[in-house]
Amino acid sequence: MKSSKDLRNLLETIDHRGYPAYKEAAGAWRFDNYVLGIDHVQGDPFAAPSRLHVEVPANVAGLPKEMYDTPEKKTAMEDHMLRLFFGKAGKYSFQAKGSGKSGVIAVLRPGQEVLPRSAVEIKTDGTVIARFEVGFPANGRTINARELIKILYQFLPQCVEQSFFYRNIDAKAAQGAVRLAADQALLRRQMAEQGLVAFVADGAILPRASGVSDKPMKQAVPFRSPDSLRVTLKLNDGRTIDGMGIRRGITLLVGGGYHGKSTLLKALERGVYAHIAGDGREYVLTDADAVKIRAEDGRSIWHTDISMFIGDLPNKKSTVCFDSEDASGSTSQAANVVEAMESGASALLIDEDTSATNFMIRDELMQRVIAHDKEPITPYIERVRELKEEYGISTILVAGSCGAYIDVADTIIQMDSYLPCDITAFAKKLSADYPAVAQAPRRDACPSFDRRPDKHPDVYYKGHIKVKTQGRESVSIGQETIDLRYVEQLVDSGQLQTLGLVMKYMEESGFDGKHTVQELVRLLYEKMETQGFGALFGKQGSRSEMPGNLVMPRRHELYACLNRYRKLL
Repeated sequence: MKSSKDLRNLLETIDHRGYPAYKEAAGAWRFDNYVLGIDHVQGDPFAAPSRLHVEVPANVAGLPKEMYDTPEKKTAMEDHMLRLFFGKAGKYSFQAKGSGKSGVIAVLRPGQEVLPRSAVEIKTDGTVIARFEVGFPANGRTINARELIKILYQFLPQCVEQSFFYRNIDAKAAQGAVRLAADQALLRRQMAEQGLVAFVADGAILPRASGVSDKPMKQAVPFRSPDSLRVTLKLNDGRTIDGMGIRRGITLLVGGGYHGKSTLLKALERGVYAHIAGDGREYVLTDADAVKIRAEDGRSIWHTDISMFIGDLPNKKSTVCFDSEDASGSTSQAANVVEAMESGASALLIDEDTSATNFMIRDELMQRVIAHDKEPITPYIERVRELKEEYGISTILVAGSCGAYIDVADTIIQMDSYLPCDITAFAKKLSADYPAVAQAPRRDACPSFDRRPDKHPDVYYKGHIKVKTQGRESVSIGQETIDLRYVEQLVDSGQLQTLGLVMKYMEESGFDGKHTVQELVRLLYEKMETQGFGALFGKQGSRSEMPGNLVMPRRHELYACLNRYRKLL
């Protein structure tokens, strides 16, 4: 491996040459305290920046083993160092001058959630790897090596030493981030032991600053549990934390408009992820397998058994193996529920505002007006207890206008000026004066999940598959765009980057017509547990191939992506 001095000599040699000469700098270069990898050199100063990584040896990084000895601690420490690196790099970005993207130092920007990201990785021995991008400077399309030397020999060492050398960072802050992650993991274990599907700590701040900011709202009403739902959980240091426990079963969130029903549901939806200190939702925790469900007019559906909700269509189309290029609100929501079951969902989170009314409820009068044999839809209210009792799937439902669910609910929470009240007994007493909705007959068998996708030749272009993402909106595989706008638990654009690579991986080496979707997802996640993001690349996940903008999605969102892919055969 060549030295940093060799790299500097090379850069001085190619100064003022044409931009393509920068490609001679590709490779690994040993600096005093780390190895710099120049993995991909941009072909033009106006193109996407060059991809680089640094590898800091364990003895230089100096991370205490207890800072990364469990998966949640490791992720938290990686996240903490990434935030440090992002802050430091931002101060130096564009300080080196030139045309186009010259001088940019781009690092994945983390959100409020603590997620496994490819930008910073701690190996089992304590080695730290960071991946980022740099715009190699140029004047026009002529190399400006002096400015790149400034980046690599002045700016970058400062960023690395202040972000990845434990002796240089605020140990108290790092330990706090790791301790919080360990506490969150402990609370989740206690939730499972106590039969809770969710926990919202007293003092939590649920409202967000605005529709475009995920930071906590200033002067928001702190959450406080009603006494009847309050539970006490323990933290690792022996302290306790109080809050509202939502037990497994059917929970109804009611209340007037703008009183916080949907805000609470949104917090629970995001509670499947850990959050950073100061977010306000650090101790808002939801079962990691809870899935948000909604109607999704126009989505594609592939070979999905929606017969537990939709049957006997007038056109005689099968609902045991249902396909649609343009699903209605009711069929899309039925498919979303069944696909969540297929992915192993433990709870379904539903807001009536984003649901198909005819899928959720059919009142007594309508049942009399439209004969049962003329209505193919079995509404969710008639299956909700079956989902709980036969499949162990809980439901948390926001309802502002339909009281029919009061009869089937186990717990009813009214949100009043952003504060919850347990009105179960009161609401049940009132509901006794109204006819109950009859439950549909139980089915003998669960929905079939025997779907076996095969490769689709149309996604290849000149022997390759091109992947492109659009923020949190969509993933394109070849010429096919997968619309993910309504998969609401995708919280980071990097998750879509990963899903795009997963779809490419599946088309190249996964889809074979022999394995079911469940088997394919299980095999992939088993591989990713041992190889991380490297499982999606050749050569055992070569560092030169892996970008720094990947964020791990849950398997539920991978199912959602697969299920919206119109090229499945």
